[in-house]
Amino acid sequence: MRQNDRQLPIMTYLRSLDYLQIGSVVLLLVFGLIFIRSTGMQIDTEESRSFFYKQLIWIITGAGVYTFVSVLDYRSFVCRAMMIGGYVLSLFMLVAVLFLGVKVFGATRWLNIFGFRLQPSEPAKLMIIGMMAAIFSAPRLAKNKLLCIFLAAITVAIPFLLIAIEPDLGSALVLLPVSGAMLFCFGIKWRYVLLGVIAIAAGIAFILFDSFRDDPLVLRNYQRDRIKIFLNPGSDRGNRGHNAYQAKLAVGAGGASGTGIGKGTQNELGFLPHTVSNNDFIFSVIAEETGFAGVTLLLSLYGILLYTILRTAFLVSSYGRYIACGVATLIFCHIFINIGMSIGIAPVTGLPLPLVSYGGSFILTAMTTLGIVQSIYRHTRIDADE
Repeated sequence: MRQNDRQLPIMTYLRSLDYLQIGSVVLLLVFGLIFIRSTGMQIDTEESRSFFYKQLIWIITGAGVYTFVSVLDYRSFVCRAMMIGGYVLSLFMLVAVLFLGVKVFGATRWLNIFGFRLQPSEPAKLMIIGMMAAIFSAPRLAKNKLLCIFLAAITVAIPFLLIAIEPDLGSALVLLPVSGAMLFCFGIKWRYVLLGVIAIAAGIAFILFDSFRDDPLVLRNYQRDRIKIFLNPGSDRGNRGHNAYQAKLAVGAGGASGTGIGKGTQNELGFLPHTVSNNDFIFSVIAEETGFAGVTLLLSLYGILLYTILRTAFLVSSYGRYIACGVATLIFCHIFINIGMSIGIAPVTGLPLPLVSYGGSFILTAMTTLGIVQSIYRHTRIDADE
């Protein structure tokens, strides 16, 4: 019997962990807590001060889920069944939110569950990744790639439409690069890649065309206005373009070292609306208060996190690789779009900054997905030691 086989299970667990991933996750969560507290103290209302403690509860809950998931063997039948069952449950919740959802800022995206608001589109992203990974790695299905692609397209199309109807076009559109990256990892032929690129380009062209209609066919009026403002940033600074304009001012005001934590004027004086300063535009607050130095640290932590996920993807094959690839793409898209809308290179959407923005739904989703990646890494290490 090898020495590793005589170790206690807890020691085997601790020895097999990816501590680089854990370190980057912890630091990003701390980053978020600091600036959620900063924005809350600046606004200085009872509700704003409570955001820090609510986020802390979500993080502790997420840490528990992360640990539990990382212990499980992601390859087991039970885990795959849970992922497929979770996909079905997420579809049920996406339908339920259309009829029973809580309306906030004109969109019905949240379910009120025991006093907590849950955004079903967030866990749905994880379940779609898991479902597609299960399809691509099924031995019988893998023999027929066209069938796999068809099933994957159906897997994505149903939640895509349900999320877009809420409306939450930003979350729906994120599903496209995630599924595209997983298809590429699956080994799709280049002609299908080309067809996909043409289809996406046609879709973007249609959305742009629709945004210039007085009566859009698909877009809501506010979605149309966001696209028009993105294309012409100075067209409506006093109304629809106010948030994006103030966010860019906040980023520019940070300079090299920032104004100091808790001393950002854009949020404190209300130029950057308090309703979005701790979630959608928290990057602008970070950039103003910590400057280029703080932003560099933040992006470095994200770079390390993405590196650990992609490293895990290259360590395994089939099911684990598909999941890790999907998770890396999902997190990257959230980072790119959230930061992009703060600096004017992406339209304004409601996508949170992973592990940093205020909000329980995506914290739980992110911690669960990263827990699965940790499980993949752990069992790869354990198998290599046997």
